[in-house]
Amino acid sequence: MQDHQRSATSVDGNLPLEPDSFVGRTAELAGLARALDAARLVTVTGAGGVGKSRLAARAAARCAPRDGVWRVELAPVRDPEFLDYAVVEALGLTDHTTRLPRETLLAHLAERQLLLVLDGFEHLVDACAGLVGELLGRAPGLRVLAAGRRPLAVAGERVFPLAPLGEDEAVALFADRAERHGVAAGDDPAVREVCRRLDGIPLAVELAAGRLRALSPGQLLERLDDRFRLLTGGGRDALPRHRTLRTAIGWSHELCTPQERLLWSRLSVFAGQFDLEAVEYVCSGHGLVADDVLDVLTELLAQSVVAREETPAGVRYRMLDTVRAYGADWLEATGDALRLRRRHRDWYLGLATWCELDWFSPRQAEVAARVEAELPNLRCALEHCLSEPDEAHLGQYLAGSLWFYWAGCGRLSEGRHWLEQVVQSTSGHEQSRLKALWVLGYVAILQGDTVPALAALQECREEAERAADPTAVAYAEHRTGCLALVSDDMARAETLLRSALRRYQEIGELNSNVLMAQVELAMTRAFQGDLPGAVRLCEDVRQVCEDHGERWTRAYALFVLAYAAWAEGDPARARALLTDCLTGAHAFHDLLGSVLSVELLALVTAVQGDVAEAAVLQGAAGRMWISVGLPLFGSAYYNAPHELCEAMARERLGDERYEECVREGARLVREAAVTRALERPLNAVPSPRGPVRHATARVEMHEPAASRARKGGETAG
Repeated sequence: MQDHQRSATSVDGNLPLEPDSFVGRTAELAGLARALDAARLVTVTGAGGVGKSRLAARAAARCAPRDGVWRVELAPVRDPEFLDYAVVEALGLTDHTTRLPRETLLAHLAERQLLLVLDGFEHLVDACAGLVGELLGRAPGLRVLAAGRRPLAVAGERVFPLAPLGEDEAVALFADRAERHGVAAGDDPAVREVCRRLDGIPLAVELAAGRLRALSPGQLLERLDDRFRLLTGGGRDALPRHRTLRTAIGWSHELCTPQERLLWSRLSVFAGQFDLEAVEYVCSGHGLVADDVLDVLTELLAQSVVAREETPAGVRYRMLDTVRAYGADWLEATGDALRLRRRHRDWYLGLATWCELDWFSPRQAEVAARVEAELPNLRCALEHCLSEPDEAHLGQYLAGSLWFYWAGCGRLSEGRHWLEQVVQSTSGHEQSRLKALWVLGYVAILQGDTVPALAALQECREEAERAADPTAVAYAEHRTGCLALVSDDMARAETLLRSALRRYQEIGELNSNVLMAQVELAMTRAFQGDLPGAVRLCEDVRQVCEDHGERWTRAYALFVLAYAAWAEGDPARARALLTDCLTGAHAFHDLLGSVLSVELLALVTAVQGDVAEAAVLQGAAGRMWISVGLPLFGSAYYNAPHELCEAMARERLGDERYEECVREGARLVREAAVTRALERPLNAVPSPRGPVRHATARVEMHEPAASRARKGGETAG
């Protein structure tokens, strides 16, 4: 037997490992080096094309064991029986005896100190695990660095999962590879979008950069929809499985069992994250028993086809978009795509129904987190409903059921988008369309867009009366009253809201919407000077909310109570209530509740003596309104506290200093603004209790101050 010792000339399966070829991965490289120092077996895992081979080769090149680094490329080895022979060959061993290759390896490695790099072992995982386990047990100077889709599951193994590149690193890799083709890519926005669309997968990014020989970055971006046809043409020295993106992902697909391939294709109907319950419902049947789904999913996780993620909504799973797209092609080829998309839609319709019912419960925070996590899948379900003419009513039902998310969790703009699309169809299912109409009106009100809001609510009211739908009539009347409130028509608002509350009581409706109607009624009373009446209404709401664990509407009740406390000359109580209110609203990402709280906190802060901080908070609120809609609804009543605060601050600070403080606040992002409003201590002694009086600025809350945006009752209808 002869030894032919040599240093490794490792390649990653795409490009030779040249001194300048490794872009990014600084943190990962350092982490892998530490892992190699701490364990005798380290396995780099990740999806196809993510750069496992290159990272392993680079880390290996930094090692200097006495007897060298030896790399074994296992992709060409199809039969497990030839595994030992491949390692013997890679080590440059020749043995003319009758010994088995395993014995040859053990004899050679027994006294040596070397690093063995096993690349692309996933199709030989069982045989490879057996070999590595025996070699490590019999050769104390051996270390093994493996790179594949899944762990070897050998005792003492340290797994090193490799994620795709971050955006900046992906752009840097793109620019580097483009430069090799004689093209200067730079930091083109189209390049960044290409890298985002390709999930930061190094193989995909490199193949895309190669296309710049013929296409501009913009043209490349336009053609990404057919990414598997486009991204071909890896270099001649590339391993066969890395010459095209399809080949790279297909390599993983080839190694799956029929059930794993089936689940892979069916998982492609999901967008973003998904959970086990959804997978079991959507993907089972027709060749995949529900009880087997977990086991098959576990195998796809082990093979890095699917990734596991910890989220506020619990354990969830995700497929890289490129991997998902490959599975989608297979799903289309099976002819089962439409059935799977319908099952996917049905699951998320059911989820939305559950979430709407559970919103009025102590699980509100859980519901909000769940919908946030499921939003990509809910979008897919909505898109499917819109694409099927006979399913328009399901889209209306889904978009309407998510009212609490659109209105309560900072998604007004997206909610408006879906609602406007779904109400365009007359589906023959009036109940679903009527709900979508009043939700559309509600969202438009919160955005300060009164004319479309009024149109949607009038249509809802008229059609609900024709259909004799008392629930839809109540909601249409309620939201029309809300529109009158923000349009400064207090008398009409009170009439409509009282009528809506009677209707709710008659039909036995009790939920967050019903309680919000009572809060809005309280606001009309407060604006008209009936502070005790407003307090009674909101204390009742507060109690019901606390009985049911409801937090969202409770925050708005606290806002009205804080308004009354300020107007009655108790700024300390007003601040305590607003702190509670803002904390609750911000937890739900409710921008409207948050900005209203910050606006009133600014006034309370001014009353307590810190007018500079009050001006900062006004600046912060001004920036937040940009993301909400028309500032203070353009309402003179809602705007009066803002004007009073501004007048107080300008009087004490002067115009120049006031504007400077406002600009300071406007530089605060929302998170920083909320933190400052909640935590910043006052710089002045609180004012004494008692009714608010100011020499140069006095605003009576029951009479609207002059406002350029005053709309009045005419707009409210």
